[in-house]
Amino acid sequence: MTKLYKYICSIVLAIATVTAAAGNPPARFADVIEFDRTVFDFGDIMLSDGPVSCTFNAKNIGKKAIAIYNVVSSCGCTGVKWTREPILPGKTGKITATYSNDEGAFPFDKTLTVYVSNVKRPIVLRLRGVSHKEKLSPEKIYCTRFGILGIKDPDIKCGNMQQGEQKSGEIVIANLGKVPADVSFEKITKGMALSVTPNPIPPKSTGKLTYTITSDRSKWGRNYYYATPVINGKSYKAVITAVQEVPNSERGALNATDINPELGQGKSEIGIWTFTKENFSGWSATQIDSAAQPMFDASTCSLGKIKKGLVADAVFPVKNSGLSVFKIYKIDSDNTCTSVISSSPVLPAEKGNLRIRVDTSSLTEGETLIMLTLTTNSPLRPVINLFITGWII
Repeated sequence: MTKLYKYICSIVLAIATVTAAAGNPPARFADVIEFDRTVFDFGDIMLSDGPVSCTFNAKNIGKKAIAIYNVVSSCGCTGVKWTREPILPGKTGKITATYSNDEGAFPFDKTLTVYVSNVKRPIVLRLRGVSHKEKLSPEKIYCTRFGILGIKDPDIKCGNMQQGEQKSGEIVIANLGKVPADVSFEKITKGMALSVTPNPIPPKSTGKLTYTITSDRSKWGRNYYYATPVINGKSYKAVITAVQEVPNSERGALNATDINPELGQGKSEIGIWTFTKENFSGWSATQIDSAAQPMFDASTCSLGKIKKGLVADAVFPVKNSGLSVFKIYKIDSDNTCTSVISSSPVLPAEKGNLRIRVDTSSLTEGETLIMLTLTTNSPLRPVINLFITGWII
């Protein structure tokens, strides 16, 4: 249980079209406010640079004046200022954030939680970058190469989003060659748009890759969106020239099972992943009160001691205490040894069983822990984490 406790704690802490347009498409929320970006990437900075600042511009796209009530930063290392007076229709306010840049030579990823009038749920903005103690060569920073194009990591985190939303972000990429790099993309997953600016990227210079993901009700939970970079008319297989060190505090709950085998050395794609859940922001209080309310008997199912190579079922009894049918849109597992046997909808006041089959052939001997992430239609529990434990002998 010690492993389970540590794992849960880490989770809590961690908690096809190419567009020619340059920069991030605006991100709209509730047809009330539009941000010019939701992620600001400082790229690579030096500790000696001291504090760094960025600005998010917010436009009122509604018909009434709005106000930014509050902006809460995820840590004391990030100071925030914002437009205090009401923002009239068609006018723009701003949020300015300053990162202290004194936490050490590590990657950083900070959040700003923004509360806006007439928007029922908070809006999350992000500041990202990598701080270095000493100047590194571009080859050491952008250590995954597709020809002359360098990228820090082909596995890119877009983060959480809700149905009906678009989510945008950007990363810094580099032309490590001696000639301009004209960058385009092919084999793009539906629902993703990409752009590069400047394009071509001058020799020995950096540019920004902007991505936009559009939600789709056929995609729930964690999903990857892929694209193959094409540089000066040619695609390349990735070559990893170095491995960047990332502190444990930045890894969150990641473990070996999170590594995507479709990306990295010898692969031709980049991948951007999101976690998509239901959007309840437009629901009335009556709708929420009448919604499904799943109550699992326990969040953990133990397989006990089990011989390696055997197959066992983990069963999670659940009761729907709500007034609507409870549905599980998707079940994500952090281990490929699992498969879903049954996850039928549960009627109001009825009981059901979620049954997950575990093939222990690929598990190592000793204590094991598997996390399941359920994406559901319950506004009170849109995402549910369940755990399967056991001892492989």
